[in-house]
Amino acid sequence: MADHSASGPTPTAADQPPQGDLGRRIERRRKELGLTLEELAFRAAMAPSYLAHLEQHSTAAPEAGTVLRLAGALRTTPTELGGGNAGLPPGVGRAARSPRLTELDEEDCRRLLSTHGVGRIAVSTDGAPVVVPVNYSVVDDAVVFRTQPGTVSLQGLGREVAFEVDRVDDALSQGWSVVVRGPAEPVTDPEAVRRLEERAYSAPWAGGERDVWVRVTVTALTGRRIDTW
Repeated sequence: MADHSASGPTPTAADQPPQGDLGRRIERRRKELGLTLEELAFRAAMAPSYLAHLEQHSTAAPEAGTVLRLAGALRTTPTELGGGNAGLPPGVGRAARSPRLTELDEEDCRRLLSTHGVGRIAVSTDGAPVVVPVNYSVVDDAVVFRTQPGTVSLQGLGREVAFEVDRVDDALSQGWSVVVRGPAEPVTDPEAVRRLEERAYSAPWAGGERDVWVRVTVTALTGRRIDTW
């Protein structure tokens, strides 16, 4: 059961009301915090049925005061909640007053790596390092992703690569980063490919014919977290 206290930054009326698909962002942030719909409704002092309406209808246009309460309950800002920072890099806020940097153990790293997401693979190309984002899944304790012939990520095959996943909370100036190191190899066995296709959470966001599977075997796993008081 999540804590019902509405800790976190208090948004102000100076924040602009969000635009775009507010409902999906409310639901995503709520699930990130581990809140049920009823718990968030309690925090934001609104009826669960109305909150459900906001989450399920992308055209819903709540009043500015409602957005302020939701943002406060979700420990974010109206701008962030509405996707107003989507065109900016993460981490545009200032550092918190009392940050705390901690090393993550392997269990925490695996939990944050989760089962799928978007990460960055770092490879060497003609002596120059290159980092590219990919949609990944975790299958049998290995990081797997698919690409297409000729892409930069394939230049890491047969060598040690680094793979990084992170999350930044701009509202609280905190976040975490997990780094995987290990050899990258192609997956060519038809049965193994079929299994990966069944287990993959999503097709690559980049689209196109991306049917070359790559597996990064985890030989080292490290992570760090920045918390704020």
